Amino acid sequence: MHKKLTNKTYSYWLMAPGLTIYIIIFAIPTLASFYFALTRWNLIDAEFIGLANFKTFFSQRNTSIALGHTFIYAFGTCLTKVVLGLLIATALSSRMVRSRTYLKSLIYFPTMLSAVAVGITFSALMHPTTGLFNQVLGLFGIEKVKWLTDSKLALFSVMGVDVWKGIGTSVVIYLAGLGAIPKDYYEAAALDGASSTQQFFKVTLPLMVPSINSVLTLSLIGGLKSYELLWTMTEGGPGYATEILGTVTYKLFARGNYGIATAGNVIMFVIICAIVFPLNSYISKKAVNL
Repeated sequence: MHKKLTNKTYSYWLMAPGLTIYIIIFAIPTLASFYFALTRWNLIDAEFIGLANFKTFFSQRNTSIALGHTFIYAFGTCLTKVVLGLLIATALSSRMVRSRTYLKSLIYFPTMLSAVAVGITFSALMHPTTGLFNQVLGLFGIEKVKWLTDSKLALFSVMGVDVWKGIGTSVVIYLAGLGAIPKDYYEAAALDGASSTQQFFKVTLPLMVPSINSVLTLSLIGGLKSYELLWTMTEGGPGYATEILGTVTYKLFARGNYGIATAGNVIMFVIICAIVFPLNSYISKKAVNL
């Protein structure tokens, strides 16, 4: 009886609803994108042209610039969320911090806001003449900063806003991971004479690898495919200073170059898979079982 129950506890038909939704929402659109990237298409018909769209996409002057900015933006925001999020979560899990519930809500709140709304708001706050940021700096005698109009500063300004908006998710994931670590480990480490710093690096950090992997994966994917925040704040400007793959493909769609824009999306999909899957697999192997 036990053997029969073990061999067939669940029917394969239970996978049908989820598998159907996956195929309709993800698999079919993905395969369709690969096909339409090889065509010159509009909303009526499509003409197969092979790899011409990819050649045209890479021949654009702003594509190479956008690729570089995409990697800077993705890895910069990702690493900041991974490290800063862990430090904030560790601090919030400490009993020495008062009003922890309030602080958790305050940190997580920006993640619930629309990226477009956040972009519009910070565009006003970072305005070179009337923005609140420069008005506050002026009170201390500091010259006005061209947050979004200086080509050397604009990308990093948007990255800072991205971190502010998204770090709440990282903190929540880390707090869940910290809560799952048995207190016995810390008590044993303390009995062995380990300091708080040693406990963090020898106990907390190794056991937090699964949580770190989740934050790293989500943040990196979000950074590589980011678009809304950059578009609402700078539209890729000034010049090509904040141009990334997302803004390039959007401009192509807006101009009616649907085939080239689809090729750009396919390139973005391939880049994400080529980076995230091997990295995720490598970090998963470093995980320590509780």
